[in-house]
Amino acid sequence: MWCNCPDANSATALASGLVKEKLAACVNVLPAVQSIYHWEDRLETATEVPLMIKTTAAAYPKLEGWLQTHHPYTIPEIIALPVTQGLPAYIAWVHDSIEKI
Repeated sequence: MWCNCPDANSATALASGLVKEKLAACVNVLPAVQSIYHWEDRLETATEVPLMIKTTAAAYPKLEGWLQTHHPYTIPEIIALPVTQGLPAYIAWVHDSIEKI
């Protein structure tokens, strides 16, 4: 799962909150990227900090709600990607680390 944040402080706070709430097994706070997009009929450029969030499909709805509530953006980028394969022990660890929903 991916989510961009406006700065390192908000990225770290969101990452810590997701893991503390057991909505994510792990969150990688990646180096800043430059984003170019349209917002309110204007072309915008912003430096953002991406989060790569490891969670389960079952935890996704609760995680999405938590992120919407705590994220500073009006419409945060929240994108889930399917995991088609992975090391079984790692996948099991992710499932064991998430709150049972």
